Formats: sequence, C-alpha cells, structure tokens
Amino acid sequence: MPKQQIYTMSFAKVYPLYVAKAEKKGRTKTEVDEIIRWLTGYSQEELEAHLEKQTDFQTFFGQAPHMNPARALIKGVVCGVRVEEIEEPLMREIRYLDKLIDELAKGKAMDMIMRKQ
Repeated sequence: MPKQQIYTMSFAKVYPLYVAKAEKKGRTKTEVDEIIRWLTGYSQEELEAHLEKQTDFQTFFGQAPHMNPARALIKGVVCGVRVEEIEEPLMREIRYLDKLIDELAKGKAMDMIMRKQ
C-alpha cells in the first residue's frame, strides 16, 4: 500500500482490526485503547471522538496531544521493516502503533509494552 493511502485512510477503519488482533489472542479492547492513549496522549474521550469522526491517520497523529517520548525505545520488525529505521516520521508513528499491538497480541505485559521496565 503506498504511503499516501495509509495516511488518508480512516483510523476508525483500522482500529477494529487492532482490537480483533488483540482479542483473538485473549487481550482486550481496553488494553488496545490504553496503548493508543499512552502513545498519543489522547484521553479516552478524545480517542473515541476521532473514531466517531473517521479521522485519517495523518490527522490522528498530527493532532496527538503528546506523543510519548518513550516511543523511541520501540524496536523490532513490522511488515518486514525495522521500525527504528523508518525515516518518514508519520509512517514511523503508524508502525510504532502496529508494533505495540503486535506485542500485545504476543502476550507481552503492559508494563513492557509501555516501556516501563
């Protein structure tokens, strides 16, 4: 998928896939929301408003109140690419979220996912 398509895609269209991936592995929507709030600084109400408005990825990340500085500690491979090597800032943010959801689905503890070691 070209970068432009993911940037203009509604976050609300991908969000259920994040939840489904987590739930399939015994995790919860609440945990998915907690990860998204940790990464972006959104409150639960703000997150739900973006989902309702069908905000695109570019706007969702662009309007994030406070991107967590600990996200720089996120390392690993998503879709065959090392997230820490992605140069395009918006794509890196999207892949950080993908990686966090992957870690949740693989059973990692929330403290580890949110880099609270």
